[in-house]
Amino acid sequence: MLDADISKCFDRINHDVLLSKLNTYPTLRRQIRAWLKAGVMDGNKLFPTDEGTPQGGVISPLLANVALHGIEELIMGLAPKFDMKRPDHTQLSVRDKLKSISLIRYADDFVVLHEDVEVVKLCKLEIEKWLSGIGLELKPSKTRLTHTLNKLDDEQPGFNFLGFNIRQFPIGKHNSGRVKGKILGFKTIITPSKESQKRHYRKVAEVINKSRGLNQATLIKNLNPIIRGWCNYFSTVVSQKVFERLWHLVVWKLLKWGRHRHRNKGKRWIRLKYFKTVEGNNWVFATREGNHPLKLIQHSSTEIKRYVKVKGKASPYDGDWLYWSSRMGVHPEIPVRVSKLLKGQKGKCAHCDNYFKHGDLIEVDHIIPKSKGGRELYDNWQLLHRHCHDTKTANDGSLGNKSSCKSAKPKPPVEPSLWVWENDMLVMTY
Repeated sequence: MLDADISKCFDRINHDVLLSKLNTYPTLRRQIRAWLKAGVMDGNKLFPTDEGTPQGGVISPLLANVALHGIEELIMGLAPKFDMKRPDHTQLSVRDKLKSISLIRYADDFVVLHEDVEVVKLCKLEIEKWLSGIGLELKPSKTRLTHTLNKLDDEQPGFNFLGFNIRQFPIGKHNSGRVKGKILGFKTIITPSKESQKRHYRKVAEVINKSRGLNQATLIKNLNPIIRGWCNYFSTVVSQKVFERLWHLVVWKLLKWGRHRHRNKGKRWIRLKYFKTVEGNNWVFATREGNHPLKLIQHSSTEIKRYVKVKGKASPYDGDWLYWSSRMGVHPEIPVRVSKLLKGQKGKCAHCDNYFKHGDLIEVDHIIPKSKGGRELYDNWQLLHRHCHDTKTANDGSLGNKSSCKSAKPKPPVEPSLWVWENDMLVMTY
C-alpha cells in the first residue's frame, strides 16, 4: 500500500485550475476568486495569496476537496491496464481489475492498496504527474510504500490513517476467514495509533496539571468532553486494551493531582477522598456539586460497537431514504416516526418479515387497533407493506361489522399514514 501525504496542500493549490474545476456561473466564480485573492493578515501585516486556500477559512476545506477531486477516477482509469493474470495465464476481466484496487482519501491524506507492489508504484507515478498539474506534490517524509502483513524494504508492517493503525497478523487456518473458498491466513486488526494515544494522554495530563488550584467538580467537567470525544472516535475498533491502559495512567495522574493539593495527607486518605465505590468499582473519580453527582468518564467503560460498512456507493443524499433510515434511524426526507420504526424493525415488514425495497408502499399500522383501545405510542406502531396492512386489518377485527354500515363514510386519519415515491417526490397520502 502507498501511504501518501500532499505537501502544503492548502497553501499551493493553483487558483486557475481550482476555478475551472468549479465550473460555476460567472458571479459566483468572481466571488470565490475574490476570496482566494483577498490575502491573509498576520498581526498588522497583509500578505498576498497568489496561490492556495487560506487555512482556517470556512470554505477552504471544501475548495481543497474540489481541487483534489479526480484522483479516484485517475486510479480507476489505470485499472484496465494492469497486468493481472489467472493461474492459467489469462488476463483478469476489467471488472476484477477494478475491484482489486482501492483508493481512500480524506482531505490531503490518502492511501492506495493493491496486492501487487508494481501496480502501487505505477499509481504513485501517475498521481505525482496529476498533482503537478494543480501545483501540488507528495511530501517525501510522509509518503512511504509498505505492506499490511509483511515487512517491505525495512518498513514495518501496517500503516496509520486518521489516527488509526491498520495492520494484518498471520493466524492459523481455524481462525482465518475465507474469500471465495480460499483461506486468507491473516486477520486485520485496527487500533488507535500510538501517536494518537500519546497526544490524547498529553492533553489530559495538561488539563490536570493546569487544574491544581481548581476543585474536583471543575476538573471533572473539563476532562469529560476530552475523554468522551476521544473514546467515541475509537469505539468502533479494537480499543479495549488501549482504553484500560490509558485509564490506568490517568488514575495515577489524578492521585498525583490529589497529593499536590493535600501535601500532609497519605495516599490512602487521598484515594478515599476523591475515588468512590460505584456499582462495585472502587476507582470512580467522583464528587457532588450541590445535589448533582459528578463522575469522571472512564476510558475502559466505553462500549465497543463495530462499525458496519456502508453499502456500495450509497450516500445519504442519493434518495434511498429506506436504506439510510433503517441504518441511521433518521433521514431528513421522511418523518421521524417512520425513520425510528424502520430502524427498530431493521428494514423489515412486521407482517411478512421481508425487507422493504425502494419504491414499496409502506404504511404505519396500529398493532392493537384504536377501535380496541390501542394507543398512539411507538410500542403500538409498526410498518407494513400496503397489502400486508390490508391483510392484517381484515383479520384483526378493526374494521368492525361493515355489512350493517356500508353507506357510512370512513373518517380520514388525523395524520399522514402513507409515504410513497411518485415522480421522484415523496408524497404523503391520507
